[in-house]
Amino acid sequence: MKRYRRDQAAMMRQRYAVRFTCAPGRRRPSSIAQRPEDSGIVIAPKRLNDEMAAILRFKTATFADLGLQRNGVWGTETASQKVEHFGLWFGAFAAPPESEVQGRGVDPKLLTFAMMIFPQVWDWYLTWRERRRGFYTKWEVDLLSIAAAFCREETGWLRQTPRIADTLREIDGLISGQEISAIHADWAGACERMYKHARRRIKEIDRVARNHRDPFEPILPVLEAPSPVGEYRKITEEILNRMPDERHHPRAAAESVRSFLLLRIGLHTGLRQKNLRELLLCKPGNLPTPERKPEDMKRGELRWSSRHHGWEILIPSVAFKNANSSFFGSKPFRLILPDLGRLYELLEAWIDRHRSRLIGAAADPDTLFVKTAKMTSTNAAYCQNTFYEAWRTAIQRYGICTPWTARGAIKGLLPHGPHNVRDVLAMHILKQTGSYEQASYAIQDTAEMVAQHYGRFLPQDKAEIAARILNQVWQAA
Repeated sequence: MKRYRRDQAAMMRQRYAVRFTCAPGRRRPSSIAQRPEDSGIVIAPKRLNDEMAAILRFKTATFADLGLQRNGVWGTETASQKVEHFGLWFGAFAAPPESEVQGRGVDPKLLTFAMMIFPQVWDWYLTWRERRRGFYTKWEVDLLSIAAAFCREETGWLRQTPRIADTLREIDGLISGQEISAIHADWAGACERMYKHARRRIKEIDRVARNHRDPFEPILPVLEAPSPVGEYRKITEEILNRMPDERHHPRAAAESVRSFLLLRIGLHTGLRQKNLRELLLCKPGNLPTPERKPEDMKRGELRWSSRHHGWEILIPSVAFKNANSSFFGSKPFRLILPDLGRLYELLEAWIDRHRSRLIGAAADPDTLFVKTAKMTSTNAAYCQNTFYEAWRTAIQRYGICTPWTARGAIKGLLPHGPHNVRDVLAMHILKQTGSYEQASYAIQDTAEMVAQHYGRFLPQDKAEIAARILNQVWQAA
């Protein structure tokens, strides 16, 4: 099913719009103009948009509105993700039954977040999801968790917004007038019933949920190598071997240097895409940004450290997805990049001349990594999608071994994004030490998370580690 499109700039201004789709298909490039009726996009009515804005104000504002309570807040990325999920949810109800989506065919004017208080509405959606995919996944569990949170006593948004019941209208075969009257008579009781229903469904689906795809499949040849980091490093060496001559192809050379630095800094830091993409640059000779400002911006910075005579990455803990993790202890992430494998040479060349070539006449976003600005570009800043594509393109160009051209670093590698570099680092440490805790240091997380995500790879490696230690006894003899 085709996903809704969101206006990122509008989100930053706290003005959100719900757009849901009634047609299946892949996401179209944003550069291609398309009418909503041609793409299957349905623009939500103003009332539904107002409800969405109220939810996001409740979950993203520094303070909850007077008289309301909440449990936790959403960052910009989480808010963006929730808007997408809600767009898919309402899109299923709005899609015509005779379409390929086989939706419910509800008039968009009847849609409201108050529908989420009815267990039968959720059961229809869950059944629809299972019918389309063939099985349940953790995605349904996550969505039901939102439903439970909305209806939770004291902190649920729906629970604290009984006036939204006035927006409910009858929907043939789904919501009856009698049920609406019962909701008006006992809003708290209806929320409690939905809360318990969501908790039951979460347990039932969690028992049978399957993985929609294996996240490790694209990089299995790397993870199965004795030295995953050493194997992945071959891609950066391939970039160096095939780097164009800067004198004759300045833009192509700049893009190659960018690909090299993306992978190298990713391998040294293990940062998530957001932190790597938003990393600011303090050029040599400039004073480093005071630590308070990166905290306010929730971004890190690459700077020259006179004390350590090296390039330093400093990221406040609040910039991380797991900011409250025991890994940080409210302290910032600080790392001095090693001057190895031409990293400093190409980093300084990037800052000195390559970076500005790619920015061109566009506005400088002050980030370390910038996209190649075209004639119509007004900003060279990466977004989530363009950064993913830049990484994926580098892997396709330099990482995947192509038998017809004999180019590419690794046989069996598949296209993937920046998040997989964290898998490479964690698996490398696990293979060398067998320690979940030490592996968690490489990706700024906890040992529990590492054990949960990577435990399936470790039994054989644990046996090899133990054998190496025991074999030392026989070698000594």
